[in-house]
Amino acid sequence: MARIALHTLGCKLNFAETATLARQLVEQGHTLTDWETQADVYVLNTCTVTQAAERKAHKLLRQVRRRAPSAQVVVTGCYAQLRPEALAKEPGVVLVAGNAQKPHLAEAIAQLLEAKPVELSPAPASPWTFWPSASGEGRTRAFLKVQDGCDYKCSFCTVPQARGPSRSAPPDLIVQEALRLAEKGFKEIVLTGINLGDYGKPHGISFLELLRQLEARVPASVARFRLSSIEPNLLSDDILSFVADHPRWAPHFHLPLQSGSDRILGLMRRRYRRRLYEDRIEAIRRRFPLAGIGVDVIVGFPGEKDQDFAQTHRFLADLPVSYLHVFPYSERPGTVAATLPDPVPWAERLMRSQTLRELSERKRRLFAQACKEHTLQALMESPEEGLTENYLHVRLPSALGRPGNLLPVRIHEVAEEIIALPA
Repeated sequence: MARIALHTLGCKLNFAETATLARQLVEQGHTLTDWETQADVYVLNTCTVTQAAERKAHKLLRQVRRRAPSAQVVVTGCYAQLRPEALAKEPGVVLVAGNAQKPHLAEAIAQLLEAKPVELSPAPASPWTFWPSASGEGRTRAFLKVQDGCDYKCSFCTVPQARGPSRSAPPDLIVQEALRLAEKGFKEIVLTGINLGDYGKPHGISFLELLRQLEARVPASVARFRLSSIEPNLLSDDILSFVADHPRWAPHFHLPLQSGSDRILGLMRRRYRRRLYEDRIEAIRRRFPLAGIGVDVIVGFPGEKDQDFAQTHRFLADLPVSYLHVFPYSERPGTVAATLPDPVPWAERLMRSQTLRELSERKRRLFAQACKEHTLQALMESPEEGLTENYLHVRLPSALGRPGNLLPVRIHEVAEEIIALPA
């Protein structure tokens, strides 16, 4: 049996799929080892959202080549799906498998190790399938993949090509995986997907019904469920009411905005405008005064003028949100946005990113200050660090917590770190 090292770039979905591949490899009898150590096989799960992610993949592959020149290297993920030829050129790479072929990757690695011809299926033209996956952070939080792919056609995004059409597993399969995570002792399960709110294809069962079945069938040993990023046009009042009515569903919502300019949102081909986004934020705040609300923003999109960015900054400054995830626009080959005129210089993109990151830090601190008079429940990830239901990362002044336990806390001090004390 072989020593195999795995490394993941990109989103939580990639991490969940790497964890599932790891379980399959262990079941075959292989030993997992750290990426920085000597191994017989290295498997890199890649991302293609930005140029930086692609550059990092090549850097990691060259480091492996220097560390273990005789090792076999396997590359998978979104970059492998879109540009396999660029990765196949790297010395030591013996197999490039796209996302469509991930479900068969463990079998392909076994064939490699036995020096047999590798037969990966399905072929690229075959229908995409849903591969159930889950990963864990330590022994406390698990990320459960419930949906994959995207049918949206945002002008800047390669995900529909890299991940295929929107698809999901029926609730029974998702519940089975959640029960497995519960048996392993995880206290929080985060539902994740490429377009989470689009759950239901092809079986026709709604996302709300999935939430109901998880609530009814997963034991109370799972103390908390959390939704990952969800499109604002798919966050319905019914979903908000469900979360409000069921205490173990975390009051934390992450809604991608991308721009506060309706003109830029149109160029991006987003399915909403400012007014809808503002309405969803207001709907959250009415039900959850202390909800954590996160926002994704892209700055420096082609054609984004100073007034467009100023409009975005004002819009975000006025919104009652908790934090921002800010990304400078990165040209992606094959996208409509890459062909648009008036590119924004990189120096300007970086300055706009920094401006919004400073706004994000102010909002994070203001939100934490607003929570000071309230008792929160911190899921302890170490004796000193925990995560509250509304997504505040808190630190205790000493090792007072037990990993995996929910600890009632009060915010004591807000600075670079948020210091909490047991309530």
